[in-house]
Amino acid sequence: FVICCRGTANEAMRAMRNMMLRLKLTVNETKTHICRVPDESFDFLGYTFGRMYAPRTGQPYIGACPSKKKVARLRRAITEQTSARWGLAEPEEIVGRLNRMIRGWANYFSYGSVSRAYRAVDYHARERLRQWLCRKHKVPGRGTARYPLQYGYQKLGLIELRVLKRNFPRANA
Repeated sequence: FVICCRGTANEAMRAMRNMMLRLKLTVNETKTHICRVPDESFDFLGYTFGRMYAPRTGQPYIGACPSKKKVARLRRAITEQTSARWGLAEPEEIVGRLNRMIRGWANYFSYGSVSRAYRAVDYHARERLRQWLCRKHKVPGRGTARYPLQYGYQKLGLIELRVLKRNFPRANA
């Protein structure tokens, strides 16, 4: 859990340790630390909390965004689903698996500043799908002429998070 306080962090830490002792629970000392927000940021439940900047005005605010570790983990999962070992699968099957994975991730990570993370996931998913299609059909090069963006999104039905984001009630730009 996270304790937010103004100026009395050491007292709050002592009180939390005493409370945990009375409850006969242990505190994980490797994960427990004092963080000075907004100067520092911290990760909690897959999000990074800290100072953000408004894209239009540049004004600083305290907010949340998906952590880099969680974005990288999803990108690794997308890479695994579009690896050469799935060469015999049908494109619709691959896109269906990718869509379930991406939609589930996006349902959890729909709070805070998500645009940058969604853009990275969208780019990685479409490029990996294009690479997989080129490998499957032995197309030389990057395959941008044979498999343009519309092919993946409209014909195969790959989810595009930046379009999907508009339907999330809590998502912010």
